[in-house]
Amino acid sequence: MGRGPGFSLLVKRNCSISPHGLLRVFALLACAAIGIAAAFALLGAWLILPFAGLEVVALGAAFVLNGRHAPDYERIELSGGRLTVEQAVAERTARFELDARLARVRLEGAAGRERVLLRAPDGEFEIGRHLDAGTRVELAAELTRRLRI
Repeated sequence: MGRGPGFSLLVKRNCSISPHGLLRVFALLACAAIGIAAAFALLGAWLILPFAGLEVVALGAAFVLNGRHAPDYERIELSGGRLTVEQAVAERTARFELDARLARVRLEGAAGRERVLLRAPDGEFEIGRHLDAGTRVELAAELTRRLRI
């Protein structure tokens, strides 16, 4: 975030593995679970197979939920007296445009667990959810400073 009255910030989730890599990990874990269950089934413990199937289904559901939120982001732009915040969560995108003169930034919560709230005359919403606690505090301070310029 540089100096001057306007700035733009794009905050994204930290995704350290590609979708293809995630699919490979899932396939490896599913094969291991089914393989171990099949070996026990051959030894006569047939009840392990349905539980291994449930394990694979639960693992798949967890991977799908994680994948739905991988492209989440927030875009915060201050330009020409307008503060624009665009938030994408799962398949839903919301866009807020505020008069920068009327917008206020507020920190809420205990130390290390602060939330950054952006208040406008018509409501309040949270920003910086993809940032760690220290960076959220920095975002609040920088945005507060920029809104006063």
